[in-house]
Amino acid sequence: MNFIDLFAGAGGLSDGFVSAGFTPIAHIEMNEYASLTLKTRTCYYYLKEHRRLNVYYRYLRGEIFQEELYNSVPNNLLSTIMNEEISDKSSEKIFNNIDNILQYRGINKVDVIIGGPPCQAYSLVGRSRDENNMEDDPRNYLYKQYIKFLNKYKPDMFVFENVPGILTAKGGKTFKNIIAFMKRVGYEVYAKPLNASDFGVLQNRKRIIIIGWRKGSGLKYPEFESINVNAVVDDILRDLIPLNPGEENNEYIKPINKYLKWSGIRKKNDVLTHHMCRTHNERDREIYRLAISAWNDGHRRLKYTDLPEKLCTHKNKESFLDRFKVLASDIPCSHTMIAHISKDGHHFIHPYIEQCRSISVREAARIQSFPDNYFFEGPRTAKFVQIGNAVPPLMAKGIAEKIKEMLD
Repeated sequence: MNFIDLFAGAGGLSDGFVSAGFTPIAHIEMNEYASLTLKTRTCYYYLKEHRRLNVYYRYLRGEIFQEELYNSVPNNLLSTIMNEEISDKSSEKIFNNIDNILQYRGINKVDVIIGGPPCQAYSLVGRSRDENNMEDDPRNYLYKQYIKFLNKYKPDMFVFENVPGILTAKGGKTFKNIIAFMKRVGYEVYAKPLNASDFGVLQNRKRIIIIGWRKGSGLKYPEFESINVNAVVDDILRDLIPLNPGEENNEYIKPINKYLKWSGIRKKNDVLTHHMCRTHNERDREIYRLAISAWNDGHRRLKYTDLPEKLCTHKNKESFLDRFKVLASDIPCSHTMIAHISKDGHHFIHPYIEQCRSISVREAARIQSFPDNYFFEGPRTAKFVQIGNAVPPLMAKGIAEKIKEMLD
């Protein structure tokens, strides 16, 4: 079965579908670094299928350059990743490219379309920080671009993912319009809030998942059973070597545990990458120690107003009081990973006081359930953005497996 991924990001949603046995037709993503990440992941799957993963691992170890990796797979495969902004201006070009792919591969039908338009315009935090409540943000209307693809390719089913704030954007009008447009192009539609933690992801991450199916097809919204993995957040931290701020050291120090094996996050021959973290000034590290100590003392969360005056740099003591937050290692779920981690690490402080730093790129990826063999292209900041914006692959796989069952 095949799919098209719109607003693909770094490919978290896509990777879940590939893991469930789907084949991608095309990925469309406007961010250059995320598009390169998709290309690199495509290389991984091609080389795995052809038993040449040694080439991919050489790239991860820095033994070959990106160009050599990309030259190791057919060029027509990498051209299915389109670094394009989806808009009225670009849609005809994208349609032509997809049509050519379908013709070249002899595919006469698209099974599923997946994706989630950028969520900043719908996010409650984003709206609270914008003086116009994001009312004028053009991203409010990107759902119309998604619906254009539904109308053209008429897949059996689709998955549209977004933040819970989409329900209340523009006083609820946006959500009503989205559903109405989807029905207008021939779909029965249902929306549910789903939590990544119910799919075995060690993160409390609620998202609105809209699933649609062709009218008259007899399909329905899948039923998802909650998975209890009997794990805590520390299970994705303790096998990685301790780091000081600003360090990178890609070593495992403990064997694969049950959760890492079950989730597929770590496999036997993995080459670890991205275990790198940012530097911190001494004032921030002092705050981190206080935050970690508070959490260790009865799971207390440090509020900004709890800080001694000498450590306060913001005059705002009315909102965002939880701006310093420790990653809770001894409970089953972390708090929600967000792209803001690219700007500072205050909201994701490593729980081990002896390290006293924000989490590494690889630790962030693991919270999102990305496997260790997933390589993110671009500088550290770009990697954090891609990870923070992603759909957890493990959640995506759970959704994809149910859809595959229904379509088989």
